[in-house]
Amino acid sequence: MDFNMKKLASDAGVFFSRAVQFTEEKLGQAEKTELDAHFENLLAKADCTKNWTEKILHQTEVLLQPNPSVRVEEFLYEKLDRKVPSRVTNGELLAQYMVEAANDFGPGTPYGKTLLKVGETQKRLGGAERDFMHSASINFLNPLRNFLEGDWRTITKERRILENRRLDLDACKARLKKARAAEAKASAEHELRVAQTEFDRQAELTRLLLEGISSTHVNHLRCLHEFVEAQATYYAQGYQYMLDLQKQLGRFPGTFVGNAESTSPPPATTSPTTVSATIPVVPAVGRAPNPATAVEGALNLSDVKPPASGTRKARVLYDYEAADSSELALLADEMITVYSLPGMDPDWLIGERGNQKGKVPVTYLELLS
Repeated sequence: MDFNMKKLASDAGVFFSRAVQFTEEKLGQAEKTELDAHFENLLAKADCTKNWTEKILHQTEVLLQPNPSVRVEEFLYEKLDRKVPSRVTNGELLAQYMVEAANDFGPGTPYGKTLLKVGETQKRLGGAERDFMHSASINFLNPLRNFLEGDWRTITKERRILENRRLDLDACKARLKKARAAEAKASAEHELRVAQTEFDRQAELTRLLLEGISSTHVNHLRCLHEFVEAQATYYAQGYQYMLDLQKQLGRFPGTFVGNAESTSPPPATTSPTTVSATIPVVPAVGRAPNPATAVEGALNLSDVKPPASGTRKARVLYDYEAADSSELALLADEMITVYSLPGMDPDWLIGERGNQKGKVPVTYLELLS
C-alpha cells in the first residue's frame, strides 16, 4: 500500500511538472526542444498518410455499399466478430423480379421471353458485382483498415510517449537553470542526463516507426493495383454480358416490333464515330406537303435514289429481321451502303445490299468513314 501511494505521488508530480511545462510553452515563458527537420518531415508524411487513408477507405466503402444503414450494420457485425448475413445484390434482386414477372406474363410470349433473358443477364451482373465487392474488400479495404487499426495506433502511442519525454526533458532544463545551490545543481544535472537518454531512446524508436510509412505506401500501392484489376475484370464482365444480351435480343425482333414505326431500336454499343457520323442526305425531288409522313408512311423504294457521292459504308453489328417489306434484313458482320432521306426518323437509315434496299436501324450499324 505504501509503495502504491509513493508511485501515485510520483506520477502525480510528473503529471504536474509536464502540465506546467506545457502551459509555459504555450504562453511563451519556457523554451521547447525542437525536433530536427527530417523528423518533422516524417511526422508530416505520417499524418498525411493517415488522413488520406481514412478518406480513401471511407469512400471505397461507399462505392461498394452505397446504403449507409447496411454499412453501419456490417460494421457492427465486424466489431462483434459475427458473420455478416448474406445479401442479394441489386442486380440479383432485379433478376428475381424479372423472372417472376416472365412466369406470370408467360415465358413463351415475346415480352416474357425477353424478361427471362434480361433477368438472366442481370443475375450474372449481380454475381460479378458480388465477386468484385469480395475481392476489393479482401485485397484493398482490409489492408487499409489494418494500417489504421494496427500500425497507426502504435505510431500514435509512441508519439505520445515521445511528447511526454520531451516535456520531461525541458522541465529538467528549466529546473537546472533555476538551481542555485551546488547540491541542487548536481541533482538537476543528473535528472537532465536521465531525461535526455530517455528522450533520445524514444525519439529513435519513433523515428524507426515513422520511416516504416514508406513500406506502408509500397504495400498500399500493391493493394491499389489489385483493386484496379478487380474493378477492370468486373466492368469487362459487365460489358461482355450486355453485348451477349444485345445479340440475343437482336435474334428476337418480335420483342421490339409490336409497332415497327414507333418502337425505338435497342441502345447502340458502337464507337463514338457511329453516333457523331454525318449521314449524306438524298436531295428531295419536288417538295412534299409533309416529308416525314411521306417517308415513314409510304416508302416507295423504287423511287429512292442514293446520292451521287458521299454514301457511307456500314458494318452490321447484330442480326436483324425485317418487320415488313420496307425494311432490309441484316446479318451480323456484313457490309452495306447507307444514306438518309429528308424527314426520316434519325434512328433509321436507308440501306442497300446489291439490288436489295430498305430501312435499317442505326443502332445495329457501325458507320465507317
